[in-house]
Amino acid sequence: MTVEEKFGQLQQLTWNPDTGPGEAQNEAARDAASEGRLGSVLNITGAQECNELQRFAVEESRLGIPLVFGLDVIHGFLTTFPVPLAQGASFDPGVVVKDAEVSAREAASWGVHWTFAPMADVSREPRWGRVAEGSGEDPYLTAELTAAKVRGYQGEDYGADGRLAACAKHFVGYGFPEGGRDYNTVDISERRLRDVALPPFKAAVDAGVATVMAAFNTVNGVPAHANRHTLTGILHDELDFDGFVVGDYNGVQELIPHGVAAGEADAARLALGAGVDMEMVSTTYADHGKELLESGEIDLARLDDAVTRILRIKVRLGLFEKPYTDEDGQIDEPSAAARRDARQTAAACAVLLKNEERTLPFEKGVSSLAVVGPLGDDTQELHGTWAGPGARKFPAVSVLEGIRKAAPDAKVTFARGCGITGDDTDGFEKAVAAVRASDAAVVVVGEKASHSGEAAVRSDITLPGVQTELVRRIAATGKPFVVVVLAGRPLVLSGIVEHSPAILNAWHPGLEGGNAVADVLFGKVNPGAKLPATFPRAVGQIAEYYAHENTGRPYDPDNSYTSKYLDLPHGPLFPFGHGLSYTTFGYSELALGEESLSARAVREGDATVTVTVKVKNTGSRAGDEVVQLYIRDKVASLAQPVRRLRGFERITLEAGEQRTVAFELGADDLGFHTNDPKGELLVEPGEFEIYAGGSSEAGLNRTLTLI
Repeated sequence: MTVEEKFGQLQQLTWNPDTGPGEAQNEAARDAASEGRLGSVLNITGAQECNELQRFAVEESRLGIPLVFGLDVIHGFLTTFPVPLAQGASFDPGVVVKDAEVSAREAASWGVHWTFAPMADVSREPRWGRVAEGSGEDPYLTAELTAAKVRGYQGEDYGADGRLAACAKHFVGYGFPEGGRDYNTVDISERRLRDVALPPFKAAVDAGVATVMAAFNTVNGVPAHANRHTLTGILHDELDFDGFVVGDYNGVQELIPHGVAAGEADAARLALGAGVDMEMVSTTYADHGKELLESGEIDLARLDDAVTRILRIKVRLGLFEKPYTDEDGQIDEPSAAARRDARQTAAACAVLLKNEERTLPFEKGVSSLAVVGPLGDDTQELHGTWAGPGARKFPAVSVLEGIRKAAPDAKVTFARGCGITGDDTDGFEKAVAAVRASDAAVVVVGEKASHSGEAAVRSDITLPGVQTELVRRIAATGKPFVVVVLAGRPLVLSGIVEHSPAILNAWHPGLEGGNAVADVLFGKVNPGAKLPATFPRAVGQIAEYYAHENTGRPYDPDNSYTSKYLDLPHGPLFPFGHGLSYTTFGYSELALGEESLSARAVREGDATVTVTVKVKNTGSRAGDEVVQLYIRDKVASLAQPVRRLRGFERITLEAGEQRTVAFELGADDLGFHTNDPKGELLVEPGEFEIYAGGSSEAGLNRTLTLI
């Protein structure tokens, strides 16, 4: 390969401007492809269009190296599934796999080879809009679901028909921006980097993820696109990742405004030297690579390494043998099976936050229902952020439509009441009248799809507009009602929780969202999801998360000089792992296979401990429970979180049924990293509290001692 052809493999251009600033690079892509100076294109879809561009690379360039086509397939392509944060609430890897399998099959039929997903970023910052794309605040949960999504997209062989190469993003620490502002500075210790931010990426690499995307943020002053410590030292050397790293949109060029690169050539030198193999959209590698190579500022071995990594993935994708997509096989609409999967998934992700006086499920014989609220009849916002092209073609099932189908004999009326945003209350009177004339009401509130996702940061994460006041007006009628919350992030619901007998957090549930919500409201589905992120009481309480470290003065209601707020009750509104059911569950007989173990044996991988707990459905109907296992290292050389999730399993139990659930704890569970940049893992002697239950506030516990 010539130098120009090598740098060409490192270049990705965009086919349209949908996912970022700037204009499309269509003409430049055609020219570069025909000259063998292009490795990839993003945002191009359609089997015919992809094939037409592919022909420039395969049939006109000197070497005929095929292009790889990438797209943000985040939670569906034609069939929109719930946003990833909602899928995190399922606590079920099977749910995540199903989304990825359906998405891959649909997207691959349109010529897409590669998805920029899953997002492996852990975040404790609900103001940050991209929480919608991840699995929540916990590294263990995120790691398990990230690996599952990689397996779902890629299968056993991502070169097989109906599969996509996956991309774990954003490497690394992107979920901890100061002030919650997207792209902002991240200042994170080495130990938190390794114990909180890195585990999902390690899980992705262990699952065979094809690619990794660099993050926009700095990490302790070093932009991720120029961070040799993370990209090379950790990702390549420690984790032995053999795929390639793609930069994010213009991320290499943005090293200039970051203030670490003097110009485009300097940005190219830093990024390629750090470990960014493919440059997305900006063209600093192609424009300045040859001169940097000739001057010795870029190493030839590093250039060849980057090219090799990219070609390796193209070989594994089977592009050299099969560069074109079967145009007759393009899927044109969501299949009945895909819709069933989307509906089941959305119902499995809905979290019942509150249910006083058995407000839910509604009786099947209810004679009249009022559906009110700005999202009651919505068919677009339910798709959520980063929805695929199907969201523009196929309206989502509204909650109103779902309820009408679920209760065909009931009189169902609708009144919007107010907008999602704005201060117009003129519709309140009509909404209140509709509720007064009905047996019960469903109040559907929340966010627009555009309120979460990339660059969608909110300083105030209460319900937008006058929706909180609408809920209070409905409460004043005295009629039984449930609030259905549709959103892409944890919201501050303190303004409505005390007024609402029942609250169902259904997230942005996707194409079949209205049917899924109705399935839960009428008891066809017994809700079993749990919160993957803490719901704070107030915005000023952020960051509020369960795995916090104790202070020297932990909260004490009887001591003013302890860690607390003067104007808020202590603790979250709803804790991580919380979620109700239409039945009840009891936990008993938490047991350890051994009550003491050698710390050295655990650290060296020669010993583990089995933890078992009995779970019983103590109610009158079948239901799902997410059994959760937490640990606390009581005394350590570095302060440890008050609890850490180290196991979960979603199980279904019939009424009265009991089951024993087992977990295995080893070095990764009982150990922690120091601030050593080489990644020192300590497993120290001492006592560990082991907790099991249905949320992060579980009380059943036993003590394990490492000696």
